[in-house]
Amino acid sequence: MGGVIDALTTTIGSQDAELQAAFCDYVPQVFRRASFRQWCAWGEWNDDYRAFALVESGRVVANASVMRMRLLLEGREVTGYQLGAVGCLPSHRGRGLARVVMNAALDACGDAPVLLFANPKVRQFYPRFGFQPQMQTLFAATYDAVPEGPPAPTLNLDDAEVRAGLAALSSEGLPSTERFGARGYATVASWPVANGFARPLRQLGTEAWVFAGVEGETLYLDDVFAREPFDLRAWIPRLIDRPIRSIRFGFTPERYWPDAMVAGEDTEADLFVRNLRVSQEAHRFPVMAHT
Repeated sequence: MGGVIDALTTTIGSQDAELQAAFCDYVPQVFRRASFRQWCAWGEWNDDYRAFALVESGRVVANASVMRMRLLLEGREVTGYQLGAVGCLPSHRGRGLARVVMNAALDACGDAPVLLFANPKVRQFYPRFGFQPQMQTLFAATYDAVPEGPPAPTLNLDDAEVRAGLAALSSEGLPSTERFGARGYATVASWPVANGFARPLRQLGTEAWVFAGVEGETLYLDDVFAREPFDLRAWIPRLIDRPIRSIRFGFTPERYWPDAMVAGEDTEADLFVRNLRVSQEAHRFPVMAHT
């Protein structure tokens, strides 16, 4: 029976419009707040993203997706993969279907490094496939600042030119971190924007964009996309609309804020890695690079 199910695993790629629609129907049935419809409408599903699905009567009933990533490990770029949208329709659980699609996805990854971020409720599932948990660190800085100067403009990814600009900065510019990060992940970063989960994208000059927002007395800097090094501190007054006392970083800020403090462990999503040895120093994979 297992061999028959394996044979029915379908790969959904960037050109498979009908199967993409079935995938978009599947996602909110498993992940209640998630959607891929706007992301697909923007044309963000490219050849880096493949969904390995079990399709039954035109419906996707189980899936494991693979995003090809240009990972950075201590400054060295390697090709790796990040898994996402792993699950099974509630009506089809208990039949081993998630195992089937996971095996298909991992077969496609070969011996390359693989990572995924998982809901803590399923942390027992992924070690069965050779994944190991990897701690992620929170970084923060005490920093008093008040608004000053014209606010940094907000950019809208509904605009195709803005999406193209983000893609160029992500692919060709400086990564926000080289300790454990990535390049060229604009289509990953656009997904939380399409779902309304992301903080605003702000423009700092012509060649530096950041995802950032203020909550309470804290500025949250989720990610930085820049062509060249720049003085991030000089822009803080233009990123805030009220006085702040601290900054939280969604990435390892060794480039932009080297004296940032370790502020505990990131417990919002569990990171699992396979065939991947990460830095022994404290690190946080950029939150905008999570699938």
